[in-house]
Formats: sequence, C-alpha cells, structure tokens
Amino acid sequence: MSEFTVSEFTEAMAQLAAGVAVITVRDGRDDLGATVSALMSVSLEPPLVLVSLVGSGYLCEVLLRQDRWAASLLSAGQAAIASRFAAAGRPSARHLVAGIPHHRGPHSDALIIEGGVAALEAETTRVVPAGDHTLFIARVLAVAHVDATLQPLVRLRGRYRPVGP
Repeated sequence: MSEFTVSEFTEAMAQLAAGVAVITVRDGRDDLGATVSALMSVSLEPPLVLVSLVGSGYLCEVLLRQDRWAASLLSAGQAAIASRFAAAGRPSARHLVAGIPHHRGPHSDALIIEGGVAALEAETTRVVPAGDHTLFIARVLAVAHVDATLQPLVRLRGRYRPVGP
C-alpha cells in the first residue's frame, strides 16, 4: 500500500518545470502529433533523446510501427500551438498546423513547426514499456534548427509558461 495518493504524486511532479515540445510522425498519408513535456537528451555520443508517451495513445501505437519522427521544441510565444496538439480528439496534424509556418523534415517526412527554440528529427532505436507509458529512445538524425534568441515554453504547475527575465 502506497503512502501517497495519485493526486499527491501528480502535484509533486507538477513542481518540476519541463520544456514543451510537439512530437510529429507521418503514418502513410496522415500526420499525427501530440504535445509532450517528457522529452530529454540521454546521450551525446551517440546523440540520443527519449520521449515518454501514454502507452494507450494512438501516437504511441503509430510510433511502434513508424521509427522516424520529429520534435519541435516550442518557444514562449507558441502556447496556443501546444494547446492545439494537447486537445483530446484532435484532428490530423496537418489541420493543426494550418496557418502556422512549418515544413516536412527531410529525414523523417514528419511535420516540423517553425518559430520554436529548436527542432530535431529522430529514429527510434529502443522501446521500453514503463508503467502506463512507453519510452522511445531515439538516435538524432538531424537538428533542423536552433534559435537561442527565443525563450522556451515550459510547463510548470499544470500551465504553459514562458521562461525568461
């Protein structure tokens, strides 16, 4: 028997600021995407990242069969984009990026959102079940862009917040 509740655990973890990214993948003729705050670097040599997704989600199901994907690391001015990709029952990612500058990554064919602090393309090399989530460890294929002049968007205490002075 645990000595804490799920809500206590959730509240505790909400105190940790996390960068916000949109993960996208092309699945045949369709594009999928979701907002995540569980993306991290795990190795420089070779360059590896890890993303954690809800194991029962459709994006997780697609990433189990499509190895290549993109991560757009959002800037402080892109909270509305984060909200679009986090909404339940969201449409195809192509509809979610309508009116937003974006392009397809040459390595993944996934949508890359422009105007963020960085973007990368990756190829999954290992999948690890972890409780109700699935961890995707991926080799970085390309760094699509980096703009260190922009402030990143973070999630803290259940809200999107800009970082900066």
